[in-house]
Amino acid sequence: MDGLELAKIIALGETSRVQFKELLDSEPAIAAEMIAMSNAKGGIIVFGVRDKTGEITGLDYSQLQKIGNRIATLATDAIKPQIFVTTEAISIHTEVGERNVLVVHIAEGFAKPYKDNNGTIWVKQGCDKRKLTDNNELFRLFQQNGNVYVDEIIVPYTSIADIDKEKVSAYLAKIGDEETVQTETLYQNLNILRNDSLTLGGLLFFGKNPQRYRPAFCIKAVSFFGNDLAGTAYRDSEDIEGTIPKMFQKAMSFFTRNLHHIQAGQSFNSVGILEISPIALEELLQNALTHRDFSKNSPIRIFIFDNRVEIISPGALPNSQTVEAIKMGNAVVRNNLINTFASKLMKYRGTGTGIRRSIKEQPNVEFFNDVSGEQFVVTIPRVQQ
Repeated sequence: MDGLELAKIIALGETSRVQFKELLDSEPAIAAEMIAMSNAKGGIIVFGVRDKTGEITGLDYSQLQKIGNRIATLATDAIKPQIFVTTEAISIHTEVGERNVLVVHIAEGFAKPYKDNNGTIWVKQGCDKRKLTDNNELFRLFQQNGNVYVDEIIVPYTSIADIDKEKVSAYLAKIGDEETVQTETLYQNLNILRNDSLTLGGLLFFGKNPQRYRPAFCIKAVSFFGNDLAGTAYRDSEDIEGTIPKMFQKAMSFFTRNLHHIQAGQSFNSVGILEISPIALEELLQNALTHRDFSKNSPIRIFIFDNRVEIISPGALPNSQTVEAIKMGNAVVRNNLINTFASKLMKYRGTGTGIRRSIKEQPNVEFFNDVSGEQFVVTIPRVQQ
């Protein structure tokens, strides 16, 4: 980073990833800021800049050295587990001459959640920071780090009586064990049952009525007139429930009956072709069902407008994944158990190639990783009639 680039960043003010400090005047506050950034997406702290005004006051040689040394000590001694930071001194040209500042680079952590010596976990809240007190947020931090998988956690008040044996039989046939007798031990070995309760993955694939216990884990599908999300008129609307394979089938039917079938150069007597590739829809829908964030108590949403289709999944991409990375076929498994079941019971391979296949079939598909809104949005333009 050079002085000109940094000056442009400073001119834009503080954000959740950019913080200003004139001096290192409060070590606990600086440690808390470093923790919050490590628990979020990382960022930089620029010393030698007033946080209220963005005025570049600069640091002399001894201040640069002292702050750099103290930052290294804080990263090791005041943060648990310790983090690793890099620092660089940069000279910026200002109206009153050259000013030297110290930039501390803090990467997103891979051992979340980070905390201070008092055990307090700090997280970002816009350009500020706050203490983490909500158990669901803490759970998501553990999930992001791969310390816990939500789909393997038991669902309270469920029991072996909630298991649909026919669905288990279909799964056993797929894995070549159709002669196996269904027992409590078998359900435990398959990770459907644990401590006399169903796991979330077990409920969502083998439960008689999954939404009885997790009503938000459904699909809300609406086909609107026009192109406005705030529109009040719709052609079709359905709350899609059931197991994940059943919701997949119902959602594909919703697409089929609400999208146009076009001639696309075929003869008059040919059956029309769906305006959006069914293969792309299958891949994108399965991606939403199997990779969504189940720590968020929200449904998947399917919106069909006159000019586009949107599939909105709860939860942004996990573990520093980016849209560019998933387009290249890089995969991070968020739900191990659900991926295992899906690979046997759905048109799902779990190899990370689904996004690439959807792009090949539907090149105009767009992806938006909404980190602030904690959702992943797929948009497919429609053929205009």
